[in-house]
Amino acid sequence: MTFKTLLGAAAVLIFLAGCSTKEIDEFNKPASYWYNSMIDSAAKGNLEKADEYYSSLQSEHVGSPLLAEATMILAMAHMQKEEYLLSEHFLNEYIKRHASSQAREYAEFLKVKAKYMGLPNARRDQGLIVEAIAEGKKFKQNYPDSIYNALVDTMVTRLSLAKAKLNESIASLYDRLDKPVAAAYYRSMNDIPWVDWNDIDQDTSPWYSAPFEGDGGASWYGFLIPDTQSVVSRHADEEAE
Repeated sequence: MTFKTLLGAAAVLIFLAGCSTKEIDEFNKPASYWYNSMIDSAAKGNLEKADEYYSSLQSEHVGSPLLAEATMILAMAHMQKEEYLLSEHFLNEYIKRHASSQAREYAEFLKVKAKYMGLPNARRDQGLIVEAIAEGKKFKQNYPDSIYNALVDTMVTRLSLAKAKLNESIASLYDRLDKPVAAAYYRSMNDIPWVDWNDIDQDTSPWYSAPFEGDGGASWYGFLIPDTQSVVSRHADEEAE
């Protein structure tokens, strides 16, 4: 056997090995195949693969009765994995395409819960707090007799406290900067004036992130920041004069 023959045989073996390990694209399968494959992937924690199987089910069997259950399963699975935006996406899909009147109420409640759970630190996104509060109030308007209203009330109350606390922190900062008008504006935004902040237990951050969270007061890195006005502030003062 010549060297060229050996080289050719080796090349063929490498090619065949590559073909044997290459994943074969799947298509034109029954709805039960895609559904069962999605369930199996979700059970193993591979939600990315589960989403792919769901897409195949939705594409090839748009009228399948399995789609409604598959959509809700993925919404719950993503919520369990703390992927709240994806959970909300599947809940919106479920509400739009599959939900009955009774199932819609539960799905809408899960949307409120997903927004609430997606806010582990209220100081990071004031816009999402406002959006979550509005979602909770909308749910109560649409379902005044819902069995979930007590839970929604708890979430909205906690979110309202977080929003008010954030506004109070901003107002306190303006107090220290001797800007009473701005401080009064942020305090006027609070819709729970009955709160005595001295009676509220302050939230705490993990030790590794606490130095960077800030509350509008002094920080350990304050000595690095020059004690000068910003360009915007200087121009604003000049215009005021």
